[in-house]
Amino acid sequence: MRRLVFTLAAPVGAFILTVVISTVALWVFGSSPIEAYGDMLSHARKLETQVDILNRATPFYLSAVAAAIGFRMNLFNIGVEGQYLMAFLVAAQVGGLISLPQALHIIVIMLVAMIVGALYAGIAGVLKTTRGVNEVVSTIMLNAIAVSGLIAWLSRTWQADQGGNFTSTTLGTEPIDESGLLPTINGLLEVFTREIGQGKELTGMLLIAVAVGIGYHVLLNRTRFGFDLRASGLNPFAARAGGVPPRRMILAAMMLSGAAAGLIGMVELFDTGKFPPDPIKGLGFQGIAVALLGRNHPGGMVFSALLFAFLDVSSGVLDTSGAASREIATIMQGIVLLTAVVAYGVASRFKERDEAREAAEALSAANDAVPA
Repeated sequence: MRRLVFTLAAPVGAFILTVVISTVALWVFGSSPIEAYGDMLSHARKLETQVDILNRATPFYLSAVAAAIGFRMNLFNIGVEGQYLMAFLVAAQVGGLISLPQALHIIVIMLVAMIVGALYAGIAGVLKTTRGVNEVVSTIMLNAIAVSGLIAWLSRTWQADQGGNFTSTTLGTEPIDESGLLPTINGLLEVFTREIGQGKELTGMLLIAVAVGIGYHVLLNRTRFGFDLRASGLNPFAARAGGVPPRRMILAAMMLSGAAAGLIGMVELFDTGKFPPDPIKGLGFQGIAVALLGRNHPGGMVFSALLFAFLDVSSGVLDTSGAASREIATIMQGIVLLTAVVAYGVASRFKERDEAREAAEALSAANDAVPA
C-alpha cells in the first residue's frame, strides 16, 4: 500500500499543482479558467481532434524515446533536433530519387533516416570517447551546424526543378512517389469509432512509434545490452569493474538515440512527400520535456506525449474561441513540467525517508532477536 501511495502521489500531486497554477495564470491574464478548460475539453471530445492529438503525439513520443535512451546512460543528447532534421532531409532526397515496390521503398526511406540520425549523433559520441568533449556542448553545436549550415546548404542544392510552376508551396526536395509514402490508418481507427471527417488522416507512423516504444522497453529491460547500458548510467565505475566497456556503451547509446531521432521527421515526410522549405521545428527539444515528464518510462512517455499534444492542439481552439491566448497552452506545458519535477522530487524524498525508517526498524528487530 505504501509503494502504491508513493507511486501515485507524484503524478496526482503534479496534476493538482498544474490545475491550481494554470488557473491562477489564466486569471492573471484576464481569462476565465472555467471557459478555457471547457473549450479545451469540449474540443478534445471530437474524433477529428483526437486524430490531430495522436498525429502530434507521435513525433513527440519518438523524440522522447531518443532523448530517454541517452538519459538512461546518463548522457544528455540535446542534439535530437539537428539529428532528426538532417535525417528528414537526406531521407526525403533519397526517397525522391528512387522508385521501388511500396514496402521496400518505405523501408529504404526509414532505414536511411535512422542511419543518418545515428551517424550524426555518433559524432558527439566519438568526440566524447576520444577527446572527452561533453555531449551537451557538442550536441548543441551540432544542432547549429545542422540547422544553420548543412540543412540550409543541402536543401538549396537539392531543391527540385520547378520549371514554370515556381511557387512558394512547391519548394522543397523532389516529391516522393506514392509508393514511398506510408499509408494512413484511418480504416483501423474507424473499425472502433466512426468515419473520420474534415479530411483528417491518422498517420501510419503511430504504429511505428508503438513498435519503437515496445522495442525500447525490451532492449533496456530484457537484454544484456540494456542491462549494461542502465548499469553504466547508474554507476559507470562499477560497470567498468564488471567488464562493461564504457566507451563502446557511450557510442552505442548515442547512435541508438540518433537512430530513434531519425524517425521523428518521417511523420511529416510521409504526410508532405518531401522536405519542405519550412519543416516543423522544435520537436527535438519538446521530446526532452516529454521524456523528463514521463520519467524515461515507455508507458509514462505515452501519457506525457498525449498531454503535450493535447495542449498543443488546444492552443488553436483557445485562440479561435477567444477564451484565452494560445500562448497559455505553452505556459501550461512549462507548468506541467515544473510541477512534475517538484512533485517527483518531494515524493522521492518521502520514499527514501520511509525506506530508511523501515530498514532501521528491521535492523533493530534483528538485533533484538539475537540472544545475548
